[in-house]
Amino acid sequence: MFARLFAPTIEVSAHCDLPCGVYDPAQARIEAESIKAIIAKVADSDDPDFRTRAVIIKEQRSELVKHHLWVLWTDYFKAPHFEKYPQLHTLFNEATKLAGASGTKGTLDAAVADQLLAKIDEIAEIFWETKKA
Repeated sequence: MFARLFAPTIEVSAHCDLPCGVYDPAQARIEAESIKAIIAKVADSDDPDFRTRAVIIKEQRSELVKHHLWVLWTDYFKAPHFEKYPQLHTLFNEATKLAGASGTKGTLDAAVADQLLAKIDEIAEIFWETKKA
């Protein structure tokens, strides 16, 4: 009796966790843009306290970039996407590493921030192609 009471009455499936429209690579891009801006501000400042605060914020923003990319990678993109765009796993791996300790989280090199932005743009291009389908 209890099994019948708690048994699902309707089986549903969805492409993603919520109705599509909640995912957007722009979230990662906004954080990556702020990282690039922070790097420029640090380069222009001699104030050690300001530089310390800026580096902490840059590291936090780098973690947010990784978070937003991981959500896209693991929640939005599904097997058919990876079949159609076999480079997606590599793009996400490279992008998250560019936001990690060996990337923007661990350096003040603006070129690394530019590389991160370029990877996010590549992911965004594929993302928007999948939204058209």
